[in-house]
Amino acid sequence: MISPAAFDVVRCPDCAGTVTPDGAEAACRQCRRRFDMRAGYLDLRPTESFDEQTKYLDEALHADARHETIAPPLLGSKIRHDQLRRFLALGPGDRAIDLGCGSGRALAWNRETGATMLGVDISPFFAREALADHDLVLGDLRRLPVRDGAFTKAWTLDVLEHLSPEALSDVLAEANRVLAPGGVLFAYSHVRRNGWPAAGVRAVNGLAHLLERVGLLDLRQERLRKSDHLNPLADHDDLARVAGASGFRIARMTYYTPVLGALIENVLVRIAERFLTGRARRRLGSKDRDGTSAARSARTAAKAQVRKGGAVYAGLRALSAVMALDVWLFGRFRSGPFFVLLEKVGPAE
Repeated sequence: MISPAAFDVVRCPDCAGTVTPDGAEAACRQCRRRFDMRAGYLDLRPTESFDEQTKYLDEALHADARHETIAPPLLGSKIRHDQLRRFLALGPGDRAIDLGCGSGRALAWNRETGATMLGVDISPFFAREALADHDLVLGDLRRLPVRDGAFTKAWTLDVLEHLSPEALSDVLAEANRVLAPGGVLFAYSHVRRNGWPAAGVRAVNGLAHLLERVGLLDLRQERLRKSDHLNPLADHDDLARVAGASGFRIARMTYYTPVLGALIENVLVRIAERFLTGRARRRLGSKDRDGTSAARSARTAAKAQVRKGGAVYAGLRALSAVMALDVWLFGRFRSGPFFVLLEKVGPAE
């Protein structure tokens, strides 16, 4: 879906000219470059690509099909979603942009707020629901194809840790540019320096690796997803410095050390995934030689079960509530992961 509201804010990534629809494509009025939108999203990637590229462009990272459909926010996703809603308080008068929107699920989860939203990601692995209901742009966060001051609010989840220091500065500068005066950016990421609560996470992760060695769970996909983490921020003071250099000030911050979350997501959920994938593999037999189809089948079936509600959904909601205790217990203690609200400041501030 590409709405008139999207064409009001998007711009050519090469010359910043106005982009208008033209049949199954769109065109820049200034440089005449044409952009494809037949797949349901608008391809506004710049002609000149950057040397630094994310591994999220690789098909292997999406082999389990977790991006294809959207389930309700649960577990760690619910923690991040709840904090986003708390920090940003989206409403009908807001114009918001999701920087690094992934499948587009956060757009779907915030649809009822009434905010006008646009999702931008460099990787074209969008969910069917997002393609049908939301404005999605394939673009580079370091050169956003969006006019200056187009949005009042923005968010970026699980993105900043994938950037080099240079790319991080570029992304924050672009986020500042597309925000109106007084606009805010909500981010979830982490710094390299951890506090004492992180010892609990390390202990849980050690248990997870032990259970993997004995065959009770499989962490290969998670390792692949984290393999391009560059972790550009040394600590939270470094965050304040980098944000300030990009025209932001820290308006609010909550720390997040997922001790209970690690136990639930990295152990209990992974054991369940291993069981469900094994059951799917036995059902598929020789049709699934590399295990890819079994993983896709298991995840698709699990999402469908969650969307039905019932006992499975209720159980995951209960586990999500337990995970939320991590914010309450450790939210005041400086540690690596954080939720932050960055406010755009004026020249004289």
